[in-house]
Amino acid sequence: MKKIVLFILCALLTVSYTANAQNKDKSAKPKKEKKEKSDIRTGWTFGVLPSVAFDADKGFQYGLLANVYDFGDGSIYPEYFHSLYFEAAYTTKRSGLFRFAYDSKKLIPNHRLKIDLSYLPDALCDFYGFNGYQTVYNAEWASKKSENCVSRAFYKSQRDLLRVAADIDGSIGDNWYWNAGVGMLGFMIDTVNTTMINRNKQEDRMLPEIDGMYEKYNKWGILNPNEANGGWHPYLRGGITYDNRDRQQNTHKGINAEAFWTYNAAFGKDKQYNNLMFNFSFKHFVPVYKDVITFAYRIGTQLTVAGETPFYLNNYYNNLFIQRVLYEGLGGGNTVRGMMRHRVTSKGYAFANVEFRFQICKFDIGKEHFFIGLNPFFDAGMILQPYELNENQIRENIAANDPDFDISQLDNYLLFGDDAQIYRPHMAAGLGLKVMMNDNFVLSVDWAAPFDKRDNGSMANFYVKMGYMF
Repeated sequence: MKKIVLFILCALLTVSYTANAQNKDKSAKPKKEKKEKSDIRTGWTFGVLPSVAFDADKGFQYGLLANVYDFGDGSIYPEYFHSLYFEAAYTTKRSGLFRFAYDSKKLIPNHRLKIDLSYLPDALCDFYGFNGYQTVYNAEWASKKSENCVSRAFYKSQRDLLRVAADIDGSIGDNWYWNAGVGMLGFMIDTVNTTMINRNKQEDRMLPEIDGMYEKYNKWGILNPNEANGGWHPYLRGGITYDNRDRQQNTHKGINAEAFWTYNAAFGKDKQYNNLMFNFSFKHFVPVYKDVITFAYRIGTQLTVAGETPFYLNNYYNNLFIQRVLYEGLGGGNTVRGMMRHRVTSKGYAFANVEFRFQICKFDIGKEHFFIGLNPFFDAGMILQPYELNENQIRENIAANDPDFDISQLDNYLLFGDDAQIYRPHMAAGLGLKVMMNDNFVLSVDWAAPFDKRDNGSMANFYVKMGYMF
């Protein structure tokens, strides 16, 4: 807890360097007095910050980030004409982040262009099996504080992700927009590299060589060999958006609704995983009291429309605008806060987020405008398209490929019939703290707890990220 408190203090006291390049063209018309006294920003502004964050699933993050904005003449402030984002960081749970993102509303006239280049290595990526509660989570097996601890990596695998994405949208009229995108997702998945993780560690802190849940799923035939180690998927995306929000960040009123389809192709042995996925998201922002209190909610779904989707694509939440580094499926800091990341893996799901956004205070530091807000929230999600797990076939696979396993212990790993509770909703609630600069740069601190302890062994998760979740 002391580390978390120190981290928050460091994050809030971080000093950014800002440069404002004003337009000095003498032929330009003088600005009106009202505009000179307003809060509108113009020109270029940039900040260089330590990339400090915390995610209960990934640990403490340390590194460096830089964000450059061009507000131009301020005519569309708090929106910007260009944004360039750079970040390189690592976490104490061996998750990496190397990213460049570009967002422009001016490079192509009357269109918005977004480019993302990311490499995201993760030496201890969560793997809790399929269908949520159907796969039993035994918290003691992964807790080094428990006498029944098997390995703190029991519910882990190794996953590296390389992402190249380019998206563009244009106006249809009356707040309607078309969207198109192209990209590549490369997933490299394997068992946890215990040799690398155990390097320079004391013997009592080393990971043992055991079969975790990922290895069990491989041996038991639940994971197809063609998906078990990842794959490369070029994709095409297209859709439509309705957006009448007053602003993109720190939204006070309006609606943002998206419907789009993503065709994921596959190479070589993975070609059976050509698929079509559908995403729908509806976000509504209702002003309750001026710009001080806003009621906000989001409902969303991701479904497999055609073909087969490998499990790692089912854990990847498709998004038209990649604002945060990674959007995971159900669970974690981007869909249902408080749940463990990847707690629910299925072919299709839906979720909802409801929160009140309170603006507590405003203040200026130099030319920069800040505000602090509090957000109580409620999140929920449920499976719509589960995996079909055949109990008899799994038992046969265990007998053939894992003969040392005590079959009488299978219900400590998987449940069948009514005990599986596949369609039972997963719910959580919590409180968020927001610190925003210039209505764009947001430090987000969220604490959340699930309603069911099967969704989180520690019964609470803590996240520090950039930007609002929606």
